[in-house]
Amino acid sequence: MTATPITTRLTERLGLKSPIICAPMGSAATGELAAIVSAGGGFGTIGAVYNTSAQVKTRIQAARTQLQLPPGSPVPIGVGLIGWVLDMTDKDGAEDPRLPAILEEMPTAIWLSFGELGKYVDRIREHDAKSGRKTFIFLQTGAVADAVKYAAMGDADTVVGNESGGHGRADAPPLSTLLQAVFSALPAPRPLIVAAGGITTGAQIAALLTHGADGVVLGTRFLFSHESGYTPAAKQALLEATTDVNATVRTMAYDEVGRTTGWPAEYDGRAIRNRVMEDLEEGLDIEERLALFDAAKEKGETDRLVAWAGMGVGAIDKLEPAADILKNLHEETVQALRAARSLVA
Repeated sequence: MTATPITTRLTERLGLKSPIICAPMGSAATGELAAIVSAGGGFGTIGAVYNTSAQVKTRIQAARTQLQLPPGSPVPIGVGLIGWVLDMTDKDGAEDPRLPAILEEMPTAIWLSFGELGKYVDRIREHDAKSGRKTFIFLQTGAVADAVKYAAMGDADTVVGNESGGHGRADAPPLSTLLQAVFSALPAPRPLIVAAGGITTGAQIAALLTHGADGVVLGTRFLFSHESGYTPAAKQALLEATTDVNATVRTMAYDEVGRTTGWPAEYDGRAIRNRVMEDLEEGLDIEERLALFDAAKEKGETDRLVAWAGMGVGAIDKLEPAADILKNLHEETVQALRAARSLVA
């Protein structure tokens, strides 16, 4: 548990001690990781991605167990859902809709991204009206226009800069530029704003809080936790990127070889640069690249591994327990905020 609380509008709304959020990173954000972050005073999330409803429920239940909460009780974590995936899994007549099953598990928050999100906000609100329990809704964006639209729909705008790992808007500007543009576009009183993209240190968190963010989202930093769902090979790829500020690249090349190309045209992904990118740059066609990727996977070779990560990956040099990562980040943030205050006479 964090020693000195940091108070923002987000921490007050969600009852947190720290404004640090662990991003819903697909299979990497496990129920155990989410629970540890929430237990430490921050806010943990899991990512549903392409999971079945049963798989997502199992991960939420794992967080509930980790937090030592009784069966059927609310769980203080968030669940990340992708809009264009929900368009397939939760359409009328779908065999295994995700959203109702997830809401039955009573997570504190739903995190929506990538697609037309309004209809899913409406479904959550309809469920809340029947259950008598309000779900906190994060709406993710990498564009100012979406941030303005989402301000009237959800509880918090998640503003994601180009530095972020995994998928995001290909045309998103750097976080500092995007965040200021969002602030300028939203009249006071603004909705809650949380910031994401390339953040690995407490000093960066403090800077974003003083800029006006209500919370700060870190993904890559928590990939370096023992509890993250990344494989040992993927974690080793992260460690090998240490000190290299150009270790990652935004591209669709990794989705192409990984056969996850359903993404709308405005999105791409940031991952560790390796032979997958070199194959593309050398002009190999998709059939050749797929063959090389499949052969490497079959042999257990890691030079074509898909490891999503943000630009901050080069600043981290070791694996640690998630609880220690959260505690150290929070303490660094407190120190940086106090140091900033000392600059003013």
